[in-house]
Amino acid sequence: MYSKQELIKQLKALNAPQNSLVTVHTSLRAVGETEGRGEGVLEALIEYFTADGGILTVPTHTWKNLARASKQEPTLEESSSETSIGTLPSIAAVHPMARRSLHPTHSQAVFGKERDAVDAIARRDDAATTSTDPKGIYGALYEQNGYVLLLGVGHESNTYLHCVEELLNVPGRLTDYFVPTRVRLKDNSVILHPIRHHLGHPSFHYPKLEAAFRYHGAIKYGQFGNAKVQLCNCRKMYEIVKLIYSRSNGIELMNDDEPLNESLYK
Repeated sequence: MYSKQELIKQLKALNAPQNSLVTVHTSLRAVGETEGRGEGVLEALIEYFTADGGILTVPTHTWKNLARASKQEPTLEESSSETSIGTLPSIAAVHPMARRSLHPTHSQAVFGKERDAVDAIARRDDAATTSTDPKGIYGALYEQNGYVLLLGVGHESNTYLHCVEELLNVPGRLTDYFVPTRVRLKDNSVILHPIRHHLGHPSFHYPKLEAAFRYHGAIKYGQFGNAKVQLCNCRKMYEIVKLIYSRSNGIELMNDDEPLNESLYK
């Protein structure tokens, strides 16, 4: 069993930043048995990544609720622990230190010591008009030279890459219409927040980008509990994906698991 301090020691060994914006995707199963279970893992992440003014975000997505939009039902309940992506997000969604953003399908729980800074990050999702709008939190990862931390998961879970494709205007990634999604606030009022949402499942094939990220030094590898860790530099990932698409001659790259031709990134 790993204690909280042992988990923090592993993050220190990775030399993970404590003064940056970091988004984390986690498989608790891969991490293994830990003191305090999921709550203990989250406490370790919050303590480490917010120690020197940093901000930690944990995706608390509810995109599985899109079907509710046609029934004019909320796709996000601000005070609910319900998420589409696992145990740690459900814990983070209702954590007393969390400021949950109000994105109707891709909300995040935001943690940090400086409340104004936390609120500023969370409020970015108020302006989102797509699933991973560059105006939202995912765009802040690029703007602020932040990081994505993958704990026991691969790039199929790296939602930031959807935002990168939005920044690069990759065709066929978003609906050309708005879905009338709604958010139920803690006071039980409901607000309309329409968005264009993702088409298809390109993220299934994002792991093929890892070789390019590794070649250009965008990833540092480590361990967290029993899990393999990838600490990914967001600005570098953007530049590498931009390079790959600039050399692809418009060919769709994310419709299979065939490795990328090395000429696209070397």
